[in-house]
Amino acid sequence: MTGAARPPANPLWRTRSPLLPPGARSRAAHLLTAAAARGVFELPCCTGCGRFAWPIPEACPDCLATVALSPAPRGARVIAATTAEVPADPYFRQRAPWRVGLVAMDCGPQALVHLDPGAGAGDAVRMTLVLDRAGQAVLHAGPEGGDMQADPQWREMTADPAGRRVLITDARHVAVLPLARALAGAGAAAIHLGVPEAWKPLPARAAFEALPGVRLVGLDVTSDRSVTDLAADLAGRVEIVVNTTDLPRPGGLMAPAAQGDARAMHDSVALGMLRLARAFGPAMAARGADGERGAVAWVNLLSVLARAHPPGWAGYAAAHAAGLSMAQALRADLASGGVRVVTVLTGPTEDDAFQTLDPPHVTGRAVADAILNALRRGLEEVVVGDVARDLVARLEKNPKAVERDLARGGLA
Repeated sequence: MTGAARPPANPLWRTRSPLLPPGARSRAAHLLTAAAARGVFELPCCTGCGRFAWPIPEACPDCLATVALSPAPRGARVIAATTAEVPADPYFRQRAPWRVGLVAMDCGPQALVHLDPGAGAGDAVRMTLVLDRAGQAVLHAGPEGGDMQADPQWREMTADPAGRRVLITDARHVAVLPLARALAGAGAAAIHLGVPEAWKPLPARAAFEALPGVRLVGLDVTSDRSVTDLAADLAGRVEIVVNTTDLPRPGGLMAPAAQGDARAMHDSVALGMLRLARAFGPAMAARGADGERGAVAWVNLLSVLARAHPPGWAGYAAAHAAGLSMAQALRADLASGGVRVVTVLTGPTEDDAFQTLDPPHVTGRAVADAILNALRRGLEEVVVGDVARDLVARLEKNPKAVERDLARGGLA
């Protein structure tokens, strides 16, 4: 499954309806979902006696104290392994044979896990908390130091771009050239780059055209016709959408151009996402069962100011906050097809529009690496850059303190 993608399905065949793994979980289990979405390995741990437990209990089975997630060792050893040739669940039956195993984790508990095909009884494995196609946290055991992308079960639960076709919405974003290079290096079958206002010079045009599989296409997300025309051509032929559209405009609510700038930024960031979702979303949700040609991911590149709103960037922060809200709605809409929606929150990038903000700024390469890593690991939430990570950490501790600090100017 890591090589070149298969040819498209015969259009005369019946389209298969997307199936998802069993998705019922308790509210407590959604703590694990949050950890898997961020790509951290945390397990239920008793706050009293310090023992780890699996699956997540309502209280510690030994001392009845409360349970919270805590970072855990990722090592484990396989006790027993089997291959399910005819699973009872329709989702796994379509993908049989499916490897499962019983492992003893180094931190104590035993668990049934999705098992790498190369692992057997007695082998040491490395545990990962990953989101399955239903968006629920499950345990996967893979080889220590091995290639996770070679495991078809891991690839089924993630969105590796190898052999897949990608649409990136705005080729003018500072991260798109390094992202296109990274995707091409990862084996993407085709990379379509949207170019708004094609009459303007595109400085990186020659560099884009030199990359294998890259095609420049006209796309203006502020235009209904531009989006729908491109969707008519590509919606059924892309597996990953990366929305890089942005329009940074500084200014507070009382600035002379505040109203016009706010309207333009909302039209690009928030309403642009809405147009893309309405044009591309239905086809992608319907293609979740197309095997290696199935739609797998939608990535929204947003500013961390969607969560922390400095008054000097009021309109920009509001546009990205609206985009973040729409991304959450889009995640629910695409869930029926098992398409993962990834939110990438970045600090100020090296775009000229952010030159008045204090460094450090995020490089395009850092953003590209974060997106590729998120696709390969099946993440939902990624924070890029020191400024963004610091703001998110401070918001979790004391959001009011962050609000007051931002009101005094600066992001740090």
